[in-house]
Amino acid sequence: MSDLSKYIREQMKDPEFKELYEKSEGEYQVAREIIKARIEKNMTQQELAEKTGMRQSNISRIENGSCSPTVETLSIIAEGLGKKLEIRFV
Repeated sequence: MSDLSKYIREQMKDPEFKELYEKSEGEYQVAREIIKARIEKNMTQQELAEKTGMRQSNISRIENGSCSPTVETLSIIAEGLGKKLEIRFV
């Protein structure tokens, strides 16, 4: 287990930390899936930006989790990646 995993596991004992961590999980998953799809397509952020008509800085902010994209923005990114956006509740 990595030091980060150990740290997070310890911090999860704090109810406030746990709540914030769990709230951000969806945003983390969105960013991770965009990065994964972009890498699978061998695309840079700049190339994705050009395909979507977005700025590279906006792609970067979405990927690093510093902003929350709208569903419309996610659809545009999916299209730029040659994919279809699918949202599920599990």
